[in-house]
Amino acid sequence: MKLTGSQIVIEVLAEHGVDTVFGYPGGAALNVYDELYKNKDRIRHVLTAHEQGAAHAADGYTRATGKTGVVFATSGPGATNLVTGIATAYMDSIPMVAITSNVPDHLIGRDAFQEVCITGITMSITKHNFFVNHVEDLADTLREAFKIAESGRKGPVLVDITKDATSDMTEYERKEPFPLKPLPKMERDDMAAMVRYINAAEKPVCYIGGGVTASDACSELEELIEKADIPVVHTLMAAGVIGCDNPHDLGMVGMHGSVAANRAIDQADLVIALGARFSDRVALNPEKFARRAKIIQVDIDKSEINKNVDIDKCCVGDIKDFLTRILPYVEEKKRTEWNERVGGWKNKDRIYKDAHCKLHPAEVIHTICDMTDENTIYVTDVGQHQMWAAQFIKHHKAKKFLTSGGLGTMGYGYGAAIGAKIGCPEDRVIHITGDGSFHMNFNEGCTAVSEKLPIITVIMNNQVLGMVYQWQTLFYEKRYSSTTPERKTDYVKLAEGIGAKGFRAETPEEFKAAFEKALKEDGPVWIECIISREERVLPMIPSGKSVDDMITV
Repeated sequence: MKLTGSQIVIEVLAEHGVDTVFGYPGGAALNVYDELYKNKDRIRHVLTAHEQGAAHAADGYTRATGKTGVVFATSGPGATNLVTGIATAYMDSIPMVAITSNVPDHLIGRDAFQEVCITGITMSITKHNFFVNHVEDLADTLREAFKIAESGRKGPVLVDITKDATSDMTEYERKEPFPLKPLPKMERDDMAAMVRYINAAEKPVCYIGGGVTASDACSELEELIEKADIPVVHTLMAAGVIGCDNPHDLGMVGMHGSVAANRAIDQADLVIALGARFSDRVALNPEKFARRAKIIQVDIDKSEINKNVDIDKCCVGDIKDFLTRILPYVEEKKRTEWNERVGGWKNKDRIYKDAHCKLHPAEVIHTICDMTDENTIYVTDVGQHQMWAAQFIKHHKAKKFLTSGGLGTMGYGYGAAIGAKIGCPEDRVIHITGDGSFHMNFNEGCTAVSEKLPIITVIMNNQVLGMVYQWQTLFYEKRYSSTTPERKTDYVKLAEGIGAKGFRAETPEEFKAAFEKALKEDGPVWIECIISREERVLPMIPSGKSVDDMITV
């Protein structure tokens, strides 16, 4: 049958099971949005306040559900406003399909109104991107976009479509989604060698990253660590893969990781890296990282092998496939002495008895965890509050802690929380932010109100740009350059002004009462928490340093 390009967009999305898209309309996208209107019973469109919020919403939807998120934007500024959201997804290997509309083909290259070369702009932050100016190419290009986004190391793909390609007609035939690219074939000898390393180790540590979640390998990982009695440290992206109540869990590793996690890596004789990339926030000094250990690495992306840290043995492939194949050959063993040793380090993490304020971030987060269940989805922005959340939330499950890791995108949280809540409507969604990050994109509160989403936003307000302020305190002799904005924002009034509920808390008792009320609301709620600007995120290993230089007080 013959369909227009816009109709083909809708049909291909339906082929891939897409029932929700996020976006913002515009002139070049009118044909596509007209078809969305006609098909609103099949595909829900969530109108955000800004295209960046739409991209973050598609990202949060993906992280929470495991399904590839889709975002729409018009040409020019609509498309460029997606860039930060696309880059955020790219750095954290999140599959997303961004569909932008461009000016008609005969105006391409003529500096037409709202024309940009978005494929050129996004070349370095997408797995691949496409420019479609012939309607005959559209269906298979979109199918290929989903295939690329979801194959191997996942990530975002952009498809830019000229306006005339959305109005022209061509033959359309429904097809099944294209099969994903085959997984890399792991060598039997390499896997056998890695099993020998594991069986021979006396002080092994599993170092896990977001690749474990991406490959859906949580149960296989748990089987490995239970069978071989191996402690586990995780990156920011892997929070919740191993529950905090599992005795093998040592917490987050790296710059603001736990004492136990960082010391375990330093003292280990074997580090088993699974779906983790040894970023500069983990291996701050590559020469001293795991200096006493052999390091073995499994990753889906060959380019991550030996990139930041020298590896002794590797396998390029899927984590789930790797663990499934080696588990029968890993020896069941008790490593009691080693586990008791690393377990003792858990008590060395900072205890918050001498807080600088009446309300401490740890108290806020503990209260939230105590008053919600383990299916709660936590979404953060970027900064001190992000690290406090990573440290103090009682992580129980994968896909329940959503945050921008690689790019560190302030303003990520509200859009991502909206996407998570729409994707998982039965789960409670808590958005934890700081006053600096919140000012980036609090306009998405309008979206939460319009969509009647009961997202609770907890604002850690210390009236400074906390993480940079902390660095200036420690390393720049307290020269606070542009980190004390002295904003006078009244969050309670602002919330009420857009149709949300607002509360303010200065003590633990006030926060508990406000949070209890927030849990009963059927729309968005903001709770401003007044905290001290002098409170720091600790432990901390300064950039370029090692565990020997860890700051704990």
